[in-house]
Amino acid sequence: MDVVGDLLPFLAMVLVQFGFAGMNITSKLAMDSGMKPLVLVSYRQIFATIAMVPFAYFFEWKTRPKITKALLLQIFICSLTGVTGNQVFYFIGLENSTPTIGCALTNILPAVTFILAVVLRQESVGLKKISGQAKLLGTIICVGGAMLLSFYHGAIINVGESSIHWKYADEMGSSNSASKSNFILGPLLIMFSSVCWAIWFTLQANVSDKFPAPYTSTLLMCFMGSIECAVIGLFANHKPSEWSLHAPGRLVAALYAGVVCSALAFSLTHGASKRKELSTSRVQPPVAGYCGCSQLGFAAAVGSVMIVAGLYAVLWGKEKEMKLKAIEAIEAWKEGGKEEKGDLELQLPANSNAEMLLPQAK
Repeated sequence: MDVVGDLLPFLAMVLVQFGFAGMNITSKLAMDSGMKPLVLVSYRQIFATIAMVPFAYFFEWKTRPKITKALLLQIFICSLTGVTGNQVFYFIGLENSTPTIGCALTNILPAVTFILAVVLRQESVGLKKISGQAKLLGTIICVGGAMLLSFYHGAIINVGESSIHWKYADEMGSSNSASKSNFILGPLLIMFSSVCWAIWFTLQANVSDKFPAPYTSTLLMCFMGSIECAVIGLFANHKPSEWSLHAPGRLVAALYAGVVCSALAFSLTHGASKRKELSTSRVQPPVAGYCGCSQLGFAAAVGSVMIVAGLYAVLWGKEKEMKLKAIEAIEAWKEGGKEEKGDLELQLPANSNAEMLLPQAK
């Protein structure tokens, strides 16, 4: 039973990463067919808000703490970074790149989070320890791989034709994607989205401590994000035809992103360990690459490998650091226990009536 309990969170994270890989493909196809990224982001948040309502109601309606104005302000700031900033940058970047690049660059998140934590003095590098060296080296490798993946492509590697075909994808894939892509702007915006996501992580930790109702918090964040994204989307896209979901590809992409990659993904990741969630993100690039294209740039392949290698180094260093802190805490607790026991032993003989003060066992 312990093996099954340990395996289920890992399997849930793998399913989530497959889901995100599918989102990159369906979203890219929808945008290649003419759907605007800001429109797609708006619909994603609207569908995510609707899908989160039953989770928040059935799981937290009895245990939900009081919602205060200060909490709403914090959730609003989280929605600006984790929803609006993150997803607007990401989907515009995805429109100007490929699903493979989008998935690969998502893996720089742990490195960006580490850099942000060091800048904000929430975490120290610890260069004298092997864990700190691993985190620093992994961050350098990860960022270097992202730069290589973004700005240099080199020779093309033929990886073979994917056996997964979708008639709609065959029709859309050869029409508009090449003319719309900007392989400098796209990766840069995807990296900016990771920065927004890292900022959200630091903010969300404080919200979670003060408001232990994750489904309600996510519902409010998605609701605020849907309003923010809709305002930005309407400002940039005035024509009603641009908001139409009549085309099946657009509706599938919006529903998939909102229901699967927001509501369902959050429900699956809730309760799973953060380490497993991040380590399984390596699944995304090969899945998206296999389903989405038959050719891959040599530099893109090397950059993807560097990103994943750097990711593992950062995670390994972080895990080792946490284990060392746990060991130090246990040793400190043992030392404290010994001191308290020693003090008690010294105090008891000094009191002539000490035995009278102790509980009598009969």
